[in-house]
Amino acid sequence: MINQNYLIILVGLPSSGKSLFALKLKVLIEKRHSHFKVKIVDPDKIRNAITPIRFDYKKERIVRKKNLKEIKLGLKKDFIVISDDLNYFSSMRHDLKKIADNLNKKYFLIHIATPIEQCIKWNNERGNPIPNQVIYNINEKFDSFGGYTWDIPIKVYDLSQKLNMESVLEDLIKYIERSLTYIQVNLGTLNKENGATIKYHQNLDRETRKVVGKLLNNSNYTNIKKEILRERKLFINLNLNKFLKKSEISKKFIAYLEKQLKIDIS
Repeated sequence: MINQNYLIILVGLPSSGKSLFALKLKVLIEKRHSHFKVKIVDPDKIRNAITPIRFDYKKERIVRKKNLKEIKLGLKKDFIVISDDLNYFSSMRHDLKKIADNLNKKYFLIHIATPIEQCIKWNNERGNPIPNQVIYNINEKFDSFGGYTWDIPIKVYDLSQKLNMESVLEDLIKYIERSLTYIQVNLGTLNKENGATIKYHQNLDRETRKVVGKLLNNSNYTNIKKEILRERKLFINLNLNKFLKKSEISKKFIAYLEKQLKIDIS
């Protein structure tokens, strides 16, 4: 049984399935750990309370401030808190990390890596509550993971895939439980595991950068630079937890680009 609350930081594009994921996760955590309550902090609810009629970008600083305040208050009151937000900038994720660190709470990054095409489809099915261009813009600005040792998701999920959600969420909760137990009992073991993960993410970042660099030095591919950079982000996000061998990364990335962009790199 765990004896400490923690922060779950969801990261993903609009209409990627984060909110439904958060709700299902909340139910399962409270069922498994009845001594804890789970608080989902959704900035959309805060935003709607401040500007219920239309979106006002001038109010976003207030929304962000209230969002962080609610997360901090929830952790202080011993809730397990889920940040159901885009968190697409590393600076946003760092603000949440800072809150957890200051309160001596653990945090867990989870990337909902649903492809943008599926996000657009789901958004259209919902009647376009978010302009599609906004989703494209956020995808372009999305900060990749692995730039900092603290900024690494423990799990990556593509919700466009047919997943057994109950099984997925149970595995996630067990993973968090083991991590918290390691922290309490065997910190050295956890640091060793984190070190291996960090090294893998560095290799993933480095090898894909090499491929992109070679492609962009070829005038045949400069006209699709944005598409190549976008697909690199998607490839990294989809392979964060697969632990490919260093020698496999570039081969698989090239094959992925050829398939996604319908080009012949070889």
